[in-house]
Amino acid sequence: MEKFIVTGEVQLCGSVRVSGAKNATLPIMAATLLCSGVSVIHDVPYLRDIQAMQDILTLLGAKISRQEHTMLIDTTNVSKAEIPEHLMREMRASVFLMGPLLGRFRKVRVSYPGGCAIGPRPINLHIKALEKIGAKVDESFGFIDAEAVELTGGEVNFDFPSVGATENAMMAAVLAKGATVIRNAAREPEISDLQAILNKMGAKITGAGTDTIRIDGVQKLVPTEHTVMCDRIEAGTFLMASVMTRGDVIVENIIPEYLFSVTDKLQEIGAQVITGSDSIRIKAGELRGVDIKTLPYPGFPTDLQAPMLSLVSIAKGTSIITETIFENRFKHVDELTRMGAKIKVEGRTAIIRGVSNLTGAIVAAPDLRAGSALVLAALAAKGTSEIEQVYHIDRGYENIEKKLQGLGAQIVRVPGS
Repeated sequence: MEKFIVTGEVQLCGSVRVSGAKNATLPIMAATLLCSGVSVIHDVPYLRDIQAMQDILTLLGAKISRQEHTMLIDTTNVSKAEIPEHLMREMRASVFLMGPLLGRFRKVRVSYPGGCAIGPRPINLHIKALEKIGAKVDESFGFIDAEAVELTGGEVNFDFPSVGATENAMMAAVLAKGATVIRNAAREPEISDLQAILNKMGAKITGAGTDTIRIDGVQKLVPTEHTVMCDRIEAGTFLMASVMTRGDVIVENIIPEYLFSVTDKLQEIGAQVITGSDSIRIKAGELRGVDIKTLPYPGFPTDLQAPMLSLVSIAKGTSIITETIFENRFKHVDELTRMGAKIKVEGRTAIIRGVSNLTGAIVAAPDLRAGSALVLAALAAKGTSEIEQVYHIDRGYENIEKKLQGLGAQIVRVPGS
């Protein structure tokens, strides 16, 4: 397995372009299954999770080709509505396929999905939504079978604003008869991006970005062309990397308003933030501790909790980070402690006493976002660090070491032992 070798204490300077968003690309790829023909998707990042979704679509009968960051998906010959267990277990986002397959074929069979082990992520909200739209769902022997003679639309009221369940419900409802209303819908920007491509395909959806989404069913959708939104999680990671290394970095190809909850906290920590129309320049000052609670959008994103924890580990004073979304999302704490961080975890809360500096160590990425946190810690640490299991990081960051090298970082990817 490959690993990163990082020599720390190098200030990051320059500009970096953010890739298309993984969390937007995956449901968009799934949405192409709703019709027959060739859809063209631009700014698709090269990531392990994208490749996994591509493998699943290919197995279902799609023909996929890539030209740099443009993906052509031909769903003309898609005829299967069952996803093998080994592919479902490889990636959590494979659950997105339930909605479009049910919408197009009126049936779907999947096993329970896999993905990062960051805590229970039950799909009961997905199932509830499909049932409200008219599907009959059976769960047995580790598989989920959903079927509907006719999808009729209905009222979907989520107990929690789940992003995945909101997107699945949207895709299942676009070809249903009548209207579907999703209440307490997730408000993440990626949902607005999904609405944008579905409406280009002929859907009638309004309300994405608010807590109430309305879908008026249509009889048919057509292929389209779409550019994926920027990756706000990657953008936030580079902003924090700049602050951790006392650098001066311009993060480009972003929508700054999507990052307000992040930049507000970075300013509170002591960073100077200069916002442009599609960029943010960030320069570090004297770092001080802050309190953070992860929340659904527009609150502070859970996907940036891990790199933020790395950042406050070298801030003066005490910081408290409370994780409200996933219960097992402090797996990076033990690794950061090996690097000299002073962190105590009590349930879903981490109490961090800032230290003057971290020191290089041999650590391993336990999951995707924890891996990014370790990269940031290594960039700021004294000496050299080795980060193992970087395949987790490759699930969500495109060429992260090359982008960091472009900012002056001393980081290389080497074969593992």
